[in-house]
Amino acid sequence: MTTEVDAQAPQREPMTHREVLRALSGLLIVLFAAMISSTVVSVALPQIIGSLHGSQSQYTWVVTAMLLASTASTPVWGRLADLFDKKRLLIIAILLFATASLLCGLVQNTAQLIALRAVQGLGMGALQVLVQVIIGTMVSPKERGRYNGYLGGVMAVATVGGPLLGGVITDTDWLGWRSCFFLAVPLTVVALIMLVRTLHLEEARRPETKVDYVGAVLIASGVSLLLLWVTFVDSDFDWVSWQTGLMAGGALVLLAAAAWTELKVDQPVVPVRVIARRDPALAVVASLAVGMAMFGGAVFLGQYFQISRGYSPTEAGLLTIPMMLGVLVASAVAGRMVSRSGAVKRYIVAGAIVLTLGFALLSQIDHTTNLVYIGFGMLLVGCGVGMTMQNLVLVVQNSVPLRELGAASGAITFFRTLGGAVGVSVLGAVLANQVADKIASGLAALGVDTGAGTGGDASTLDIASMPAPVQEVVRASYGDATGHLFLISASIAAVGVLAALCLSRVRLRETVDLAEESREPASA
Repeated sequence: MTTEVDAQAPQREPMTHREVLRALSGLLIVLFAAMISSTVVSVALPQIIGSLHGSQSQYTWVVTAMLLASTASTPVWGRLADLFDKKRLLIIAILLFATASLLCGLVQNTAQLIALRAVQGLGMGALQVLVQVIIGTMVSPKERGRYNGYLGGVMAVATVGGPLLGGVITDTDWLGWRSCFFLAVPLTVVALIMLVRTLHLEEARRPETKVDYVGAVLIASGVSLLLLWVTFVDSDFDWVSWQTGLMAGGALVLLAAAAWTELKVDQPVVPVRVIARRDPALAVVASLAVGMAMFGGAVFLGQYFQISRGYSPTEAGLLTIPMMLGVLVASAVAGRMVSRSGAVKRYIVAGAIVLTLGFALLSQIDHTTNLVYIGFGMLLVGCGVGMTMQNLVLVVQNSVPLRELGAASGAITFFRTLGGAVGVSVLGAVLANQVADKIASGLAALGVDTGAGTGGDASTLDIASMPAPVQEVVRASYGDATGHLFLISASIAAVGVLAALCLSRVRLRETVDLAEESREPASA
């Protein structure tokens, strides 16, 4: 049935480079607004929760609500892009995201903020995947490399530069924390105007459209339950407990049911048959490692500079520039090289190795490490992310026909985001345990009684008000624990190297859609 629909699709001329750039400008602006909405708020959260008289648990839910909605909805939006008008979906997502962002800046209590952050997460998940799908519709995988350099650069600036911008806004009295939410509104409005004028896509007519609502609900429920477990395990309950059995076991049952459903329906939300092929499956595994690098690196390095080294939020953002620079340069250069040669594996392998090496260098840091050494390690991590992140998306997009592009792009984005979410949560739990143990032993060596709470909850310590010897113990504890954290990250990145080495030596196609005889490849 789907093949007949594709046969009816009009054959249009490829867009010129100028036409692509005009539409791409609006797409990049809206992607930047979506991604920075998360990172720019992270630095301001303490002030936000304090101003709204919220609790520590509500602090967590402000982050978790957006993360859950964004991650769980990503594959759904990807499949919708295959079934409905992509431009119309993008406009709906922009309006949803902009409205939620505006209302977040007007909230009067934390309950309102948590609810609106969930709505904002729905828009963010939609924009992340729809931008990639639309770019895939406009240009062939081979030509896409040059444009993916811009895409990776924007994602890097938003991920690493967000905390810097958030620090500046937080430190500026006349702006205030509400400006962190308002920032996305004018950006999305400008992008919307540009896209209405410049984005022109020819959509194939689909006489029969069926949305897999059952699969969508099962996937969203299973992923949400899994992320909730990762968020609260080891803090609210033990790894081995009835809560773990209920939440982790329930998530596995839901996801297993989702996989069974996806194999049975004609138009699945996540095309299991596609991502089960060799190259897409390997790209998914490698993307998990890249996701951890992109999210975890920015989160824990920013915390390291502020807590262990005593820098302000703005200074901490400036110190992460080497990572952002690495992503910008590597994604642009690798993207152009991929478009020139059509070969992609060599750049993914090289990027994964560089990423692992960067984490290995950062695993040696402590609270006294030379900043030049740290900057070099961050530069390598950034280069690794820039060379792998969007090229892994290309591997998946290259293996599917145009009719499955949305679902495939949504799947790879989903797994990368899921890897980042799980990675941040797990590494955060490891960091908390390491810090608590090191602070307790360090204060005990000073003869300080830790029973009064001085070292019992490292996450709420007001370091500036502590005596100098205690400050030194706390900063040293965070510095040493962060190094251990990146050793774990290096081990996970090494798995990405193995996955990259196992990829086929595929050559990216020069057409937007697969040739008719290649629709069902025998092997990847």
